[in-house]
Amino acid sequence: MAHGYNGKILVVDLTTETHEVREPEERWYRTYFGGTGIVAETLLTEDLTKVDPLGPENVMVFACSVVTGAPISGFNRYSVGARSPLTGGFARTEAAGFFGPELKFAGFDAILVRGAAKAPVYLWINDGQVEVRDASDLWGLDNWETLEQLRESTGEKKVRVLSIGPAGENLVSYACLQNDLEHFNGRTGMGAVMGSKNLKAIAVRGTGKLTFADPEKVKEIASWHRERIKVHPPNVGLGKFGTPGLVQGVNASGFLPTRNFKEGQFEGAEKLAADNYHDTIFHSRGTCWHCTVACKRKVELEDANYPLDKRFGGAEYETLAAFGSMLAIDNLPAVNYANQLCNLLGLDTISTGCTVAFAMECFEKGILTEEDTGGRSIGFGDAEAMIWLIRQIAAREGIGDVLSLGVKRAAEKIGRGSERYAFHIKGQELGLHDGRGKTGMGLGFALGATGGDHIETPHDVAFQGEGISKLFPMGLFDPVDPVKTDAAKVRFFYIGQKAWGINNLLGLCNFCSVPIHALTFTRLVEAVQAITGWDTSLYEIVLGVERANVMSRVFNNRCGFTPDDDTVIRRWFEKMPAGPLKGMRFDPETFRGWIELYYEMSGWDKDGRPTRGKLVELGLDWLTEGEEGRV
Repeated sequence: MAHGYNGKILVVDLTTETHEVREPEERWYRTYFGGTGIVAETLLTEDLTKVDPLGPENVMVFACSVVTGAPISGFNRYSVGARSPLTGGFARTEAAGFFGPELKFAGFDAILVRGAAKAPVYLWINDGQVEVRDASDLWGLDNWETLEQLRESTGEKKVRVLSIGPAGENLVSYACLQNDLEHFNGRTGMGAVMGSKNLKAIAVRGTGKLTFADPEKVKEIASWHRERIKVHPPNVGLGKFGTPGLVQGVNASGFLPTRNFKEGQFEGAEKLAADNYHDTIFHSRGTCWHCTVACKRKVELEDANYPLDKRFGGAEYETLAAFGSMLAIDNLPAVNYANQLCNLLGLDTISTGCTVAFAMECFEKGILTEEDTGGRSIGFGDAEAMIWLIRQIAAREGIGDVLSLGVKRAAEKIGRGSERYAFHIKGQELGLHDGRGKTGMGLGFALGATGGDHIETPHDVAFQGEGISKLFPMGLFDPVDPVKTDAAKVRFFYIGQKAWGINNLLGLCNFCSVPIHALTFTRLVEAVQAITGWDTSLYEIVLGVERANVMSRVFNNRCGFTPDDDTVIRRWFEKMPAGPLKGMRFDPETFRGWIELYYEMSGWDKDGRPTRGKLVELGLDWLTEGEEGRV
């Protein structure tokens, strides 16, 4: 009997409006675990490397893990993956909230969606029963209106809804998915893939219960974790301030991306930071399934220009930087209104903010003019221009149609030297952390399968001094200098990437789990054992992480990515102009040497391809079959 998971994968074909249920063996679950592992295995076995990301042949994966839904803080995340319309490569994006656990309670561990419906539909999953329903009355609605209408049409107030907004319907390349207007699968354009399938939403209601191998042990770990969260300093800070609490520290350290990555400090950062946030617009805290941290912020403000509604979520750190410092806007209500618009329209705030920053710098340089924008000025610091551009992008109107493609392809269309200001890695806009102040994170941005993703890599600043003790179980003992890059830093990233990857594999929140937050490696392994009944270990889990990383790498190799794509943005090869990091930069030749060292450590060849030996070691020798043993 399976414990912690259902042993059932739902496979839906929207073209024929049919479905089937797969029941993989325990060995499959123990090999791929969930999250990144299930997404990567599916994308490769479905052979999606040559399909049109917005064509019916693309397959979407919605994957929980073997521990999702256990009543322990942070055990609530799920992954969504497909071939990305933004990068053309591997896509996997995470979200928390309540949708993942609800899917498990409804009887399924994952959903695969094939084909495309002839007209708008939504998927209704109710305690194992599956229907493809007409969604013509939902098409065109924003995410809140969709949620409200599905609550009414299903008759279930507690229904959990994963939906796209108008941006996804309009196939904006960085459209996202949302659940409960506070939780987002933001990166890699999965909203556009869902829109291309005419799939407006997945509504789930589950009243089932998961069984655990040792329920008393699960309760004991959950209780211990709750108490530790109350006193563990990083968790206490998150509960009190949320991620807005990061703004001032990042700015003071000199790596807050400002004016499209030109600078590392923003003169208006104090107005975006936690104290002002809580004094002016904060309403209350929000949380996810069974989570004690409660780091989410709800905001409210009666304002003629920028009204804020507590139902629609408050800006996190990444969004405060994307619509704040990156655009040189210190108007906190305007920044949060931009966040609210993106939440309703279904836009990834990171890519949207970075794309608007690109447009503003192009306008500043005279590359874009009022002739391109229909007579509108769009300079840095202009909050009204920011809001206007967000609406233009979501509707794909005017200049927004070009910008909806993301900075890489927008620059290719605009030309005129705009490529110099289009900052992306592997086609995806970057998370808001300047790599010149976190060189390990810079390596992670360069080497991550999705490009520029801040949740796929360790943050150097957390592992200075005694902070490194959190990574002792992984064999790292020396404190990290955030701005230094040498062989030791490459080793830190190589091992730290695996530590970080545990959470993406098991669907755990980074703010609850290893290596920074309250759950320790030892207690994590005990939790997996108690939930599943497996005699598992940290070694086996880390092996699962490496297996997922290698599969995502193979997928990108087959999509045509090369070592040239394992790099950082031009501005990080240039000296920081001012602030605490003045003069800091990555040397291009030295940086390339560290990338090649990572290849060697990983068992990859000089072209960045995992060797046959590495694949066999990981039990992935099936990837060497066909096409003359390609990998």
